[in-house]
Amino acid sequence: MPLSVRLAAGVAALLFLVGFLAPVLAPYDPAAQDLLARLQPPVFLSGSSAHLLGTDHLGRDVLSRLLYGLRTTLIIASLGVLVGIVTGGLAGLVSGLAGGRVDNAFMLLVDAQASVPLTLIALTAVALAGSSPLVLVLIVGISDYDKYARVVRAQVLVIRNRTYVESARALGASPVRLAFVHVLPNVVSPLTVLATISFSSVVILESALSFLGVGIQPPDTSLGALLGEGRDYLITAWWLAAIPTVAIIAITMAISLLGDWLRDVFDRRLSA
Repeated sequence: MPLSVRLAAGVAALLFLVGFLAPVLAPYDPAAQDLLARLQPPVFLSGSSAHLLGTDHLGRDVLSRLLYGLRTTLIIASLGVLVGIVTGGLAGLVSGLAGGRVDNAFMLLVDAQASVPLTLIALTAVALAGSSPLVLVLIVGISDYDKYARVVRAQVLVIRNRTYVESARALGASPVRLAFVHVLPNVVSPLTVLATISFSSVVILESALSFLGVGIQPPDTSLGALLGEGRDYLITAWWLAAIPTVAIIAITMAISLLGDWLRDVFDRRLSA
């Protein structure tokens, strides 16, 4: 494993660990306000050691809010990727095995979903169902639904004609057994690579939705919400936007490097 990939794995593991331990590591309540201590700079800009990353416009501790925001973003992105894998993977599996009209119908749905701007889907979903975390998970989940469906379908179209699948079918294996015992294990590798690569785009998508105000709502926070709050103070307190931006970049770069490495490992053509 290259050194850059090891560093990326270490950064990703650290960010996940810090994010999920936010309730333990956060020095303050992320919603606690102190107007007398508002807009204090971080300690590396001669700020007070009481607030290592400074305070925001309401006097809330930026480090505490960053930890909780990181936790929210990682949870939503992880669940969103899981939703995409399950829905897109099942659609591609059924479509590839069934073929014919079923295949055409599923691919029509995939093409229809890919042709609609995601921002429009997000705004419609928020208007109809509200901006709860569950709605946001479903939105980011369907964002890459078409990619998973296409990748799995392409793999299934190749695998379903192999000898061991034909033998199992001849021995009377049911369609469900064929799908989950003989076909699905062979598409785990490309699904894993795609999920890792897509994770970065899902993080950015969640951050963008929260930045636009249709994602996580107060008093909850996320990296995108922190970035959106800091945009009004770019001149007087630029660190409020810079700190969550650095966290977003660190997540996306680390996961992207891991995804590229996994792709090279699983791709036989590149490793040959």
